[in-house]
Amino acid sequence: MGIISKKLPIPTDQQQNVFGQFDVFAKKIEKRLNVSIVSRDDEVKVIGPEEQIDHALRVLGTLSELAKRGNIVTEQNVDYALALTPHNDEAKMLDMDTDIIARTISGKPIKPKTLGQQKYVDSIRKNMIVFGVGPAGTGKTYLAMAMAISAFKEGEVGRIILTRPAIEAGEKLGFLPGDLQQKVDPYLRPLYDALYQIMGADAFAHNMEKGLIEVAPLAYMRGRTLDNAYIILDEAQNTTPAQMKMFLTRIGFGSKVIVTGDRTQKDLPAGEISGLDVALRILGRVEGISICELTNQDVVRHPLVQRIVEAYEEFEKSQTKPKTKAQTGSRTRKE
Repeated sequence: MGIISKKLPIPTDQQQNVFGQFDVFAKKIEKRLNVSIVSRDDEVKVIGPEEQIDHALRVLGTLSELAKRGNIVTEQNVDYALALTPHNDEAKMLDMDTDIIARTISGKPIKPKTLGQQKYVDSIRKNMIVFGVGPAGTGKTYLAMAMAISAFKEGEVGRIILTRPAIEAGEKLGFLPGDLQQKVDPYLRPLYDALYQIMGADAFAHNMEKGLIEVAPLAYMRGRTLDNAYIILDEAQNTTPAQMKMFLTRIGFGSKVIVTGDRTQKDLPAGEISGLDVALRILGRVEGISICELTNQDVVRHPLVQRIVEAYEEFEKSQTKPKTKAQTGSRTRKE
């Protein structure tokens, strides 16, 4: 296949954003697609095999459109554009950019960054109960929190209730100083952090005092009926089946529930069955309940996090492969 070149207009003032600091994004595209990218004034020339050039031009065009809309292009944007363009899905990436769920206290828009996240957000809008399941860094809790705060501000619900099972991961609760609330606060800290970032510390404190926002361990939910509330159960993989059933039967009229969890990071005692695993098996076909499975393709933290998740998945798959007859027989003979 011959080497050719094609041009794409990208304004000079956008090129630094699109190419990244020290052209790190342009170099990544060049390396991944085996092309050369040359900037000349308000144009970008791409040199290489025709098929690869077309791929590169679609990636650059997508990133240029994101920059034109005022976004700061990130490495995650580049990686995701590279992944989507072979399937002609780059238009979906641009559609996601218009779906602003909420804004942080500093004014930064919160929106889905992957197709999996978009499906997750759409499911939350359409269903009363949503299970968001996937690895670390896929935005399960943060997007749920943003949806809850948006609904609260719009008056769709009267309060927000955030809960986590206070499972002892490495240290015992009794080891920690203070009263019960102070002991469980470290387990709830990620929820506080998200609230501070989206709502602001002052607004959060004000609504907490009025009882409109509640952050509590899962055990505090027993015996209650929760009406007109946005309820988020985080780290649900650490619930027991009894706890999960207790939680799901607390739901009252006018409420919406999001259950998030990572099935690969359980802190339950050895041999204990996860309430999340049981619920997913039982409730998969119940009307009004949606199950969204996020994957390593939806990780939006540092790209290294995605590679770590992938490495662990590969390792776990290798550990669960069935042993061959030869392996089994060899071990038996040795025994």
